[in-house]
This record gives sequence, structure tokens and C-alpha cells, in this order.
Amino acid sequence: MKQKEYQKDDTIGAINRHKILAAAEVEFALHGFAGTRVQHIADRAQLPKTNVLYYFKSKEGLYLALLEDILSLWNGEFDHATVDDDPASVLANYIADKMEISRTRPDASKIFALEIINGAPNLSGFFKDQHASWMKARVQVIEQWIEHDKLSALDPHYLLFNIWATCQHYADFAIQITELRGKPMDENDFKDATNNLVALILKGCGLAVPDTFITTKTKN
Repeated sequence: MKQKEYQKDDTIGAINRHKILAAAEVEFALHGFAGTRVQHIADRAQLPKTNVLYYFKSKEGLYLALLEDILSLWNGEFDHATVDDDPASVLANYIADKMEISRTRPDASKIFALEIINGAPNLSGFFKDQHASWMKARVQVIEQWIEHDKLSALDPHYLLFNIWATCQHYADFAIQITELRGKPMDENDFKDATNNLVALILKGCGLAVPDTFITTKTKN
């Protein structure tokens, strides 16, 4: 009986944490770190404020947990890429994943952008450790692709910076895109934008575009 109760509590805990992080993502995107109140996060999550503080201890702890969750989400399958993988497939899927996140979770991108613009005061330790280590490992994989003539010679850092900038533009500057296009982007628009972006970046790397990312607009 005790084991079943523990498993049930663990499940409830996971559900509550998910609710709190989802609510925090909306509140921090709307009001920024300084303007967000724990009570408002609790109200949006439909949980008592004490629950929020039980799982995350403080607003600062919740904000940092959210930032780390966002970075983990963005890194995606590229975490597991090796020199033996096809760079065209890995990079195309990485771009597609990041574009899908910009479509479905634009608030996540906005929160991270605001944090960086403000000097990343809450990410200094995380940048020095986890994020920097991730970057170093991914750069090494790209360098190995170049050494094995799988990829044109280029600076891996600039390649990744360009992917991040272009993909996150569709979240951070969604209002501008809507105004200039005369309408918001729907799922099909995002698919077209993704295919165009994949073609642009991969061709710049000397890679062939995978068939699944080719449309009539990107063939030539």
C-alpha cells in the first residue's frame, strides 16, 4: 500500500509541476520577471500558492527551472547526434523542431530572449556549466563532420547562432511578421517557412535537402 501511495504522489507531483511551469511560462512572457507574481501563477495553474512554493521554493527558483526547461526543449534530438549521423538529416530535423517550438510555444522563446537582453542575470551558472558544455559538444560534432568531408568548412558557432536566430524570429517577432504578411501564420505557413529555412541553411552548408523538406518553392 505504501508503494502505491508513493507512486500516486509522484504522479500528482509531476502533473502539478507541469501545470505550474505552463502557467509560469504565460505569466513571465506577459509581465517579465519583475512584474510576475507567484499568486498570479498559482491562480492560472488553479493551484494554491503554497503548492507553487512547495515545488519551486521561490519565484526565482521557478523562473530558473522554466529557463532550464526551455533550453532542454530547444536542444532536442541534436543532443544525441554523432559523427556517424547524416548532417543534412540532423540539421534539417533540428531546424524543424525549433520552428515547431516557435509555432506552439512562442512564449518560451520570448522569455529566453528577454533574459538574454537583460544580461542573463539568472543564467550565469547554468551558462558556465550545462549550456556551455552542450555547445562545446555540438561544435565538436560539426567539426568532425567537416573533417570527414560531410559538411562544407564553416564556423560551427556561427552555424548554430544563425539557426537559433532565424527560428526564434518567428516567435519573438510574430507581430511584425503578421503585420507585414497581412495575416497570422498558420500551420501550413510554418511548414513552408520551415522548408525554405532548411533549404537556405543546408545549401549554404553544401548539403542536399532531404526529400521530406522539399516543396515546389524550394526545389531550385
